[in-house]
Amino acid sequence: MAEITAAMVKELRETTGAGMLDCKKALVEAGADMEKAVDWLRKKGLASAAKKSSRIAAEGLVAVAIEGNKGAVVEVNSETDFVAKNDIFQDYVADAAIVALKNDGDIEKMKACNCPKCGKTFGERLTDMIAKIGENMNLRRAKVISVNNGLVCSYIHNAARDGLGKIGVLVALESSADKAKLADLGKHIAMHIAASAPIALNIDGVPAEAVAHEKSIFSEQAAASGKPANIIEKMVEGRIRKFYEEVVLEEQAYIMDPDKKVKAVIADAAKDAGAEIKLTDYAFFKLGDGLQKKEEDFAAEVAAQLKK
Repeated sequence: MAEITAAMVKELRETTGAGMLDCKKALVEAGADMEKAVDWLRKKGLASAAKKSSRIAAEGLVAVAIEGNKGAVVEVNSETDFVAKNDIFQDYVADAAIVALKNDGDIEKMKACNCPKCGKTFGERLTDMIAKIGENMNLRRAKVISVNNGLVCSYIHNAARDGLGKIGVLVALESSADKAKLADLGKHIAMHIAASAPIALNIDGVPAEAVAHEKSIFSEQAAASGKPANIIEKMVEGRIRKFYEEVVLEEQAYIMDPDKKVKAVIADAAKDAGAEIKLTDYAFFKLGDGLQKKEEDFAAEVAAQLKK
C-alpha cells in the first residue's frame, strides 16, 4: 500500500474542506488514490458538508438541560431560522445539552462522544445532518455549572419547545433552603439575566480590559469638561460605579423591583427562607451573540441566483 503523507492529507483537506482525520481515513480507504478519496468523502457526505462551512451560520437554537446538581446550556447554529424549526435539528440541539452535561461542556469531547441514536459520534451525527438538510451548522459553545448543595435553575426565552429557544440561562444557588423557594428565586433571577445581559457575576469578575477601556473613555469625556484633575478623578470613579451597576449581575437593579439590587433580593430571600443563599454562578447564552450575520435584501438574492 502506498504511503499516506501529511502533504497528501493537507491537499485532500484543501480540496474538499473535510476534517483532517476524515481525510486521512479516506486516503486509507482509497489506497492513497486522491480521486477515490474525494469520492469516498463525498459518498459519506463529508465533503459536501465541509463545502458549506464557509457559509455563515448565525441562526439556530439554544438549549438547557439539568440533571441532579448540574445544568448545561448549549448553542447550535444553522444558516436559517427555517432549519431551526426542523424536528431533526431540534432533536440534535436538545441532545447536545444532555451530551454537554456528560462531558462538562467540552465541545471536542462532545463531538467525540458516541451517540446511541445513530451508532456514530455526536460530531458525525452533525455532519450527517448537514449533508441531509443542506445547510451549514455548528455546535458552537456549551457551558456547565453545578452546586454542591442547592439548586441549578433554568430559563428559556422565546421557546421553540421545552428546553429550546433563542436565549438560555442557568443560575446556581448554593443553599440548604427549601427547594421550592430556591426554584422560584432562581427562575426569577434567570429571567432578570435574560433581560439584563450581565457580563459578570460580581465586580471582581469584570475583565480588567473592560474596566480599563471604560476608564479611558470616561477620562477623555471628563477631561473635555475642563475641570481640575481631582474632580475629573471623582467623575471617572462615579462613572465606573455606574458601569458596574449596568453590567454586574449582583449590582444590577432587579428587573422586577428596580429599587433593589439583585444582591439585596437574594439577601431578602435568604431571610425569608431562614437559610443562607449564595448565587455562585450563572450562564447566559443569547443566540448568535458575537456572530456576523450575512444580510442580503431580496433583490440582491435574486440577482445572485441569476448570475449562477
